[in-house]
Amino acid sequence: MMPPYCPDTAPPGEKSLYAALASSRNTDDWIVLHSIGIADHVRQVEGEADFVVIVPGRGVLVIEIKSHLSIDRLDDGRWKLGNDAPTSRGPFQQASEAMYSLRNFLTRKEVDFRSIPMLSAVWFTSVRASTMLPSTPEWHQWQVLDSEDLRKGADSAVLRVLAAGAAHLDQKIHHFSHGGPGPNGAVAQHVASVLRPRFEVAIVPGDGRRARDAQLVTFIEEQYLALDSMAENNAVLFAGPAGSGKTLLAVEAAQREAAMGRSGRLLCFNRLLGKRLASELGQVEGLSVGTLHQELLQLANVRPPSNGGSSFWERELPNLAIEVMLAGEFPQCDFLVVDEIQDIATDLVLDVLDLMVVGGLAGGRLLFFGDFERQAIFESGDGRKLLRQRSPQLVSRKLTENCRNLPRIGYQVNLISKLDPGYQRFRRQDDGVDPSFTPYTAGQDQSEKLVQAVRQLRDDGFDLNEIVILSPLRSGSTAETTTDQWLRQVLRSFGGEQARPGQLQYATIHAFKGLEAPAVVVTDLDRSAVPGFESLLYVGLTRATDRLIALIESRTIRAVLGGKA
Repeated sequence: MMPPYCPDTAPPGEKSLYAALASSRNTDDWIVLHSIGIADHVRQVEGEADFVVIVPGRGVLVIEIKSHLSIDRLDDGRWKLGNDAPTSRGPFQQASEAMYSLRNFLTRKEVDFRSIPMLSAVWFTSVRASTMLPSTPEWHQWQVLDSEDLRKGADSAVLRVLAAGAAHLDQKIHHFSHGGPGPNGAVAQHVASVLRPRFEVAIVPGDGRRARDAQLVTFIEEQYLALDSMAENNAVLFAGPAGSGKTLLAVEAAQREAAMGRSGRLLCFNRLLGKRLASELGQVEGLSVGTLHQELLQLANVRPPSNGGSSFWERELPNLAIEVMLAGEFPQCDFLVVDEIQDIATDLVLDVLDLMVVGGLAGGRLLFFGDFERQAIFESGDGRKLLRQRSPQLVSRKLTENCRNLPRIGYQVNLISKLDPGYQRFRRQDDGVDPSFTPYTAGQDQSEKLVQAVRQLRDDGFDLNEIVILSPLRSGSTAETTTDQWLRQVLRSFGGEQARPGQLQYATIHAFKGLEAPAVVVTDLDRSAVPGFESLLYVGLTRATDRLIALIESRTIRAVLGGKA
């Protein structure tokens, strides 16, 4: 599918056909182009083709979509579609003109159509047009597609039209399909590349980096309006999906509180994120920054045991910290800012937070930031419900604008992770490069594909230290176990610091949670081998600001896109 997502602004009929073709098991070798602009139209100043479907060995079909709930032909011959104004230019004429415009363009580009059926059809996605429209010399009956065709199978309907159209051409043009109709696979790819070519704008990598950094800073500043709108509330939960600026808002909120002379804490869950935040905010007076568990270790004045399991971190350590605070040996803070709250919102941890801040959870100054979509990869239980029970004054502010990812990455995340409502607006301008999903066979060494992915990113202008390799596997990932000599020379385990030039960092998705990189390659995406796969997939994909390549097991990719494994 090109592009790999259907925009939210598309008409409902286009969304329905897009979804039907994308989820079909019979369209793997098809190329479907959605919304092709036509600058040199045979009749108008410019036009558009809703869909161009290229089927190897069958032909090319240009489809005009009509989503209207009613169709009518007036006495004067004009068409009346739904609530639209009557028009003398009917949908079949629109489809035919779009088809001939594209055919003329392809012919000028030396595409040989001598045995390639190029046809047009109209798809009335909401009505049973096949039984409503009368027989007429203005169109062939096989050019009419309707809601029943969509329901019974969009792929079979397209094949039926191409077969009928090819038979018609055989009757009119002697030996048209002799030797079998085209296009073959190579010609199909060529037609697609001519109609929707990939191109690279003339911008040097340094300019691209500066523009990206400036964009991200500007968009985050605009997100600060969310803080301003909640300034009169004493306790606020800012909730939104990955990329909506929660961590940077948490940083800004903590700095604002400290600037007013208050003392407080900025806590998070992820160790590497805590390390980075502590480095950035270490000089802010009155502000303590780190992870929750670092804070608890310091409070309890203990070191973690070498064999300490989940029971130590989840129960024993919080209880030790609570004992210290109840003994009156701990000064409460004026405010509490917590990022990644979805990962630490348990009853015992909330008991700790209640004792940390003046006024407690019921009346203290609280600013919580969390993603309750699919990013709670460490949480057990309903954290949002617990927060509301323990802090009745807590009000919510939803963040739905994505200021991190390019739109094509965000749209893929919306589709794959089934976010509800998901991203409703993207602040960054798209650059026309689709995320890449490369299939592999379960058990296959992905090293060669990983090398290809990194080299592709290098060709696109990204330095090695701007690329991060992520895996859902805590041990035994492709980056960790590869025998490829070049990879072994450049790979470095991510420790929270910026990579040096020439270094290619790798980490688990768990460790990189809350962080981001210009280009990300996610490996080892096999849902049968990864517990909590959907949440980890969501977190991993949203780490990329500009380029995303995913190496995904072949059955898994069909499952996450809505098909059957």
